[in-house]
Amino acid sequence: MSAHIAVVTDSTSCLPEQLAAQWRISVVQVQLHVGDQTDDEHRFDRSELIQTMKSGAAVTTSPPDPGAFFWSYQDAASAGASAIVSLHISGRLSQTVEAAREAAQQVRIPVHILDSGTASMSLGYAAVSAARVAGAGGQLERVLDAAERRVRSSTELIYVDTLEYLRRSGRIGAAQSMLGSAFAIKPLLTVRNGEVSPLARVPGTKRAMNRLVDLAVKAAGDQPVDLAVTRFGSDESEIVQRLRERVPGAGEIVVGDASTVIGAHVGPGALSITVSPSN
Repeated sequence: MSAHIAVVTDSTSCLPEQLAAQWRISVVQVQLHVGDQTDDEHRFDRSELIQTMKSGAAVTTSPPDPGAFFWSYQDAASAGASAIVSLHISGRLSQTVEAAREAAQQVRIPVHILDSGTASMSLGYAAVSAARVAGAGGQLERVLDAAERRVRSSTELIYVDTLEYLRRSGRIGAAQSMLGSAFAIKPLLTVRNGEVSPLARVPGTKRAMNRLVDLAVKAAGDQPVDLAVTRFGSDESEIVQRLRERVPGAGEIVVGDASTVIGAHVGPGALSITVSPSN
């Protein structure tokens, strides 16, 4: 079997299953804790989780056990990989990258760990770019460069209905400054320098969604871009239609559910737009 470079990421990348399968990307599941139940995040029913969160029950998260990464890396080695590129959620948002580094020390082939400094489909698109180069036979340096360039150029634009869930989880970061806003003021956020950061305060959900689209249009400009819309108990249909109308360089828009781990931090009703230049 010819040697190749394998690509691994974690479930906060929000990669749709078919996209991960298409590019042969291994996705290691982050852990979710709901009451006395702890399991891989994809095993939880999304609708039930949203109702649990709305009821005020505690929902927390934790990184994968290093063993989960170890076996993912071992599978890649057994399949003939000569090296592994493993891309993960910002180390300022999760200890996932540390678990990956611990596992990498126990694997017989080189494992290159990349702290993306971001999350969601900004991370997902970086994994896809890396896997695309690897699939074309690209050398390790080119695979890493593809991932890093995609991370640097991507933008996460996030609407949350309330900052309360980010506050509870300790992931509020620089958006702490927005706490205390009137109930009707809706926060728009981004991920900057590896943490959640404020973008704007907008009165009302409808105006906030309008502003979110405006920011996405501005970030995209006239360049070719990949767009993704991820939701956690919110309706994305109008947003997707408006992006199709207003972003001339958009390719296919990936629409999907946010990782339930991300949902546990941003809360029900959250929605994000990822703008990722594709050239």
